[in-house]
Amino acid sequence: MDFQGSLFAAPEPEVRDLADLSGLERRPLTRGAWVDVHRAWVPEADEVFAALVAHVPWRAERRQMYDRVVDVPRLVHTYAVGEALPHPVLASARDALSAHYLPELGEPFVTAGCCYYRDGRDSVAWHGDTIGRGRTQDTMVAIVSFGDPRRLTLRPRGGGGDSIAIQLAHGDLVVMGGSCQRTWEHAVPKVAGAGPRISVQFRPLNVF
Repeated sequence: MDFQGSLFAAPEPEVRDLADLSGLERRPLTRGAWVDVHRAWVPEADEVFAALVAHVPWRAERRQMYDRVVDVPRLVHTYAVGEALPHPVLASARDALSAHYLPELGEPFVTAGCCYYRDGRDSVAWHGDTIGRGRTQDTMVAIVSFGDPRRLTLRPRGGGGDSIAIQLAHGDLVVMGGSCQRTWEHAVPKVAGAGPRISVQFRPLNVF
């Protein structure tokens, strides 16, 4: 696609130090879960988005659903431990998050999963990152959003409470922590008329 910064409603934020996370706002959830949000955290967001579109080796996946195999409605790629990320701002973001959350998390963020939502028809269904250590231990997943705004929705696993929605815009950061992956689920629902959006999810080792 031809990248145009004007596609996105939010203006480019001022260039600043990614280590400055003083703008984080925490929202406690139930069952020991919480979410942190920082608006317009990433500088040079247009440039990072363009690099992600152009340089990530995107792939389409298929999965079994009941009695048939269907296309996964988004493109994906994961950068494993030690692999170079497609833009230096992303490496700086990962390092800043690792330093900031080390007292709570006790370990760094080491992988970067990328999802490319090409338009409003692409989505991700309700789930938690409960493969690996996330199934039994509190952990964190930090998501940086680039491109058109999309809603991240969360609900208590198994019901018993209200769902919430966080509108993520160009350069925004959201961190799901505490018991969030075990006791809550999250999704990115389909929406009419959305443009392209890419999320980069930083995770600790063995959290999927």
